[in-house]
Amino acid sequence: MNYPNKKEHTNKTYIEYGNRGMTLESDINSSNKYYLDNDIAIIHKKPTPTKVIKLEGNRIKDGFYEIPSTTDYNGLYKGKYIDFEAKETRSKTSFPLNNIHKHQIVHLIKINEHGGISFIIIRFTSLNKTFLIFAKDFVNYFKNNDKKSIPLSYIEENGYLIKDGYNPIVDYLKIVDKFI
Repeated sequence: MNYPNKKEHTNKTYIEYGNRGMTLESDINSSNKYYLDNDIAIIHKKPTPTKVIKLEGNRIKDGFYEIPSTTDYNGLYKGKYIDFEAKETRSKTSFPLNNIHKHQIVHLIKINEHGGISFIIIRFTSLNKTFLIFAKDFVNYFKNNDKKSIPLSYIEENGYLIKDGYNPIVDYLKIVDKFI
């Protein structure tokens, strides 16, 4: 379209919906609220056990973590116990293993051994891709490789892409449904 000043106007507005300015954790919290509100599942973020040393009013000014926390989320879905960790990475090629602690991996293994469902949700922020990888597949790589990261190609082959949604934003239970 041409305007009176003879400049051509093109409507080339590009809106990127992939990340929507939210972190993985807030996306999962929103999804969990949707699951709860619609009586689909009861899954909550676990608080990290902290010891408060100094308060000013209602603000914590000093404190420390009392014990290492296990994983980020747990709850119930279709009578099954679910426990998982959520991680983000800016890497475009791999997930650094130093992003997850050994005690968290041990915890996920124990959940699996006792009949629960355990997994890790990994978001590659630079790629706007989010994956669910079950603990057994994550641990399989961890035990059989001495590398410091898991290649994206392994996650793509052994994990499951979680497509962005509206509500829920991160519909990870759609993948869990395939294995219940």
